[in-house]
Amino acid sequence: MGEVIDPAFIQALEHRPKPESVQANNVPLIDLSPLGAREPDRGALESLVAQIGQACKNWGFFQVINHGVALHLREKMELVSRQFFAMQKEEQKKVARDEVKPLGYYDTEHTKNVRDWKEVFDFTVQEPMIIPAHDHELREMWNQWPHHDPPQMKEVCQQYGDEMEKLGHKLLELIALSLGLGRDRFRGFFEGRTTSFIRINHYPPCPVPDLALGVGRHKDAGALTVLAQDEVGGLQVKRKSDGDWILIQPTPNAYIVNVGDIIQVWSNDKYESVEHRVKVNAERERFSIPYFMNPTHDTMVEPLDELLSSRNPAKYRAYSWGEFFARRKLSNFKKLDVENVQIYHFKNY
Repeated sequence: MGEVIDPAFIQALEHRPKPESVQANNVPLIDLSPLGAREPDRGALESLVAQIGQACKNWGFFQVINHGVALHLREKMELVSRQFFAMQKEEQKKVARDEVKPLGYYDTEHTKNVRDWKEVFDFTVQEPMIIPAHDHELREMWNQWPHHDPPQMKEVCQQYGDEMEKLGHKLLELIALSLGLGRDRFRGFFEGRTTSFIRINHYPPCPVPDLALGVGRHKDAGALTVLAQDEVGGLQVKRKSDGDWILIQPTPNAYIVNVGDIIQVWSNDKYESVEHRVKVNAERERFSIPYFMNPTHDTMVEPLDELLSSRNPAKYRAYSWGEFFARRKLSNFKKLDVENVQIYHFKNY
């Protein structure tokens, strides 16, 4: 007799994963080593910018190698992740997140109002994270760390966060150049205390991998997501060319980068964020660590003037990133009666 699971995990029929995944063989794999060259090669940099632009336009995501993040730091990050999720549940719940303390451990997140088959630990890269509160005041969000175990978790996470910020800025510079903008065009949106955060995802083995998803289909609301996934894999991306869900095979020591909704709006739809989801595994647990690169809370997100013209008018109205982000954060704690806020709500028709 099959194992009975909570119906809250069951995806609607049209969103359930197929048993066999379409394998992606030609996902862009981009070598960032020209950025680290002692004597920059202009031709190599121009080629790199062109590759980034093509990947953003045609796929909405890509993988990067020779990215400058030390392998030993990534391995330490993966080790503390495994150690944290191997702890007793009562220990994990000492750093549980809730509506008062929205950072830390959580195991009942919903995507599109269906519960995800995962547990997570969230921490902000710059502490405290500042977001708007309901009453037009500002709210500080502080990290919660386990007191003793895993040892060095706080230090390793902070070091890793610093490296993710550096990599994120390199990628934003390349994306700006690929749009014909100045290298530092996006930097001002990230000066001060950003709302960037890192999530450690743990997907336990699932007895019904054909009915549930580790994370349901969604797009990322921020600017960029930089993902480390382990060797188990499970990330599926909706391919733009045909709408198929394709499995992104793990590449050793690579990061997967996906364009978020903010870049879609900044670029006035030249680059589109990509829908993705996570399949679960019947036998093996899986870990992944996304870095969500988000601007400061007071950023007004709108198409950039330099990219607009009479032939290409603004496709979006300006919206407050802080208010958008705060609504998204709150909605993770409960099922909603209406759809969560999306960028198309700000579309000019």
